[in-house]
Amino acid sequence: MRARRARCVETRASSEGVDLLNHLGKKRVVITGMGAVTAHGCDVDEVYEKLCRGESAITSIDKWDASEIGTKFAGEIKEFEVGEYMNKKMARRVDPYISYMIVSAKRALENAKVNWSDEEGTHYVNKSKAGCLIGSALGGMQTFATATENLVTVGHKKMNPFCIPFAITNMGSALTAMDIGFMGPNYSIASACATGNFCILNSIMHIQNGEADLMLAGASDACVIPVGMAGFSAAKALSTRNNDPAAASRPWDANRDGFVMGEGAGVLVLESLESALERGAPIVAEVLGGFATCDAHHMTEPRPDGAGVNFAIDKALELTGVKAEDVNYINAHATSTPAGDLAELRVLQKKFKASGAKINSTKSMIGHLLGAASAVEAVVCIKAITTGEVHPNINLETPDEGVDTSMLVGPTREKLDVKVALSNSFGFGGHNSAVLFAPYVPKRA
Repeated sequence: MRARRARCVETRASSEGVDLLNHLGKKRVVITGMGAVTAHGCDVDEVYEKLCRGESAITSIDKWDASEIGTKFAGEIKEFEVGEYMNKKMARRVDPYISYMIVSAKRALENAKVNWSDEEGTHYVNKSKAGCLIGSALGGMQTFATATENLVTVGHKKMNPFCIPFAITNMGSALTAMDIGFMGPNYSIASACATGNFCILNSIMHIQNGEADLMLAGASDACVIPVGMAGFSAAKALSTRNNDPAAASRPWDANRDGFVMGEGAGVLVLESLESALERGAPIVAEVLGGFATCDAHHMTEPRPDGAGVNFAIDKALELTGVKAEDVNYINAHATSTPAGDLAELRVLQKKFKASGAKINSTKSMIGHLLGAASAVEAVVCIKAITTGEVHPNINLETPDEGVDTSMLVGPTREKLDVKVALSNSFGFGGHNSAVLFAPYVPKRA
């Protein structure tokens, strides 16, 4: 396991005394920037501080009339401005999931000190070796819903010519690349609520294979709209605690009754360690790797025995060379659903009890961002590493049977010197993913 050291390092343009390869002889991949758009805002530091204060962003929906839908609340983004990050005309046209993605990506690049416009300036990156892999679970649902309504009410001749380009899931990543000029690997992954983690894992692969020096990785979703809310409500997946929205997302609580929809985006700048050192980039943390599996069980329900989750975590540990006892922080998938919470927690309690790991669920405060959830939760893991604090679990009033509360972060923020952080995300279809993050250490122990 890596030795402890300073939490955030402004690197020098030298690799002297630095291990550039991991224990498998592959390039080490570091995080040099982060961006996020959530119901708690668009500034990563501000978002994390609100989470640490235990503030809920779950409120009644007010952008449209939700009175006819069973669930009338969500982690809705109330105020969002693209600022100088997007052309105003384009921002008015595109689906919200694309706007959230581009703003998150550019803020992450700024955070990483990436210069994408001035070839003569410092921190300029080779655009042929820089890619975008930013996915979405459901893509441009608002665009498609509006187009469908127009088709029915005014006919096909009045259809928006952009309805298909702005609805498909790959277009967010494509438009991000067009905007900044990145010509490396570019595509979208859609693996339901595990999308962000899948994009991170594939981005690591592209860097380690030498196909890219730098990748924008993450996901975006914007489904707090009538068709999104009504669809999940019809599936009886959502909480109906309309009288108390802030208390509706309650992972591991005996009185949980479904997940709470959220929206937003999260993007990481992943970079080979060699590239980051050459640029003199601010290295925030290291992504060690991970693994993805399939339950092969049910469309929406997890395997009760947690075999798929266990498999993903075991392989993630094996491939990264991390021991279970070194993992002391876990950002759980924990959506506040009756079956899912305990299926995951049973695995975590058995595997990490001895390490004294602390577990929390970001969804208790900002809701479930679907494909973007794991991308934002990756940001949360990295902030836990750099700040030495983990955010609380809120609304956990009556722990369900079998819940070991000693492993859960309490109702207030806690200090934690994170050695290795595990981020779990799972999705409809039985998609399981586990990704491991750690503080950056120049030379491995």
